[in-house]
Amino acid sequence: MNSVTVRTLLVRGMLAGLAAGVLAFVFAYLVGEGPVDAAIAFEEAGSHEHGGEELVSRTVQSTAGLATGVLVFGVAVGGIAALAFCFALGRIGRFGARATAALTGLGGFLLVYLVPILKYPANPPAVGNPDTIGKRTLLFVLMIALSLLLGLAAILLGRRLAPAWGNWNASITAGVAFVAAVAVAMVVLPHGDNAPKGFPATDLWEFRLASIGVQAVLWAAFGLLFGFLAERVLEPRAAASRVSALTA
Repeated sequence: MNSVTVRTLLVRGMLAGLAAGVLAFVFAYLVGEGPVDAAIAFEEAGSHEHGGEELVSRTVQSTAGLATGVLVFGVAVGGIAALAFCFALGRIGRFGARATAALTGLGGFLLVYLVPILKYPANPPAVGNPDTIGKRTLLFVLMIALSLLLGLAAILLGRRLAPAWGNWNASITAGVAFVAAVAVAMVVLPHGDNAPKGFPATDLWEFRLASIGVQAVLWAAFGLLFGFLAERVLEPRAAASRVSALTA
């Protein structure tokens, strides 16, 4: 794949990430803001400090602030995932552009978010000891790095075993090895849950489900949108035939 094609796919990946970010923002605003408001109310009820003027109002935080954060994250995810797509295309099986994009989105969701969040679940912004935020952030980043490395190792293991064992057996073996390695990492790494005592379990559960939902929407939308855009670059005849079939 030449540099011009990679550059084109990078730009389209960032555009797909931006569009996916818009969908993720809508989901976050409709589903995630309720648990955040509940967490803020809990923190304010237990705080002994009152008064003072907010630097940024809650309304701005839940609209412009949330949109900025999610959209910037979406563009970044789109660019990085597009580069991962360029590397994966043709190396993980005989998949076309759309299938590879979908697998890239699924892999990104699993390795970058779902596996790390199982060890270090998300807490609402106003919840947790601020003195440990640096340690908790470092542990979460470390878990992301381990998840990505173990995922890459599993892919390489599957490719190495495939000629002798067949694709199905090799994939199952690599998957089991990945799960086992992740389980060991989760046992070895220190505990990181920092939810305060007395915080409503229902609110915490709803926030964590909403957090997973935002990431699922983002990665799924990226995989579908980028697959469509990448196909038009790499497989123009296939893309044209699909469009013709839809408009016929």
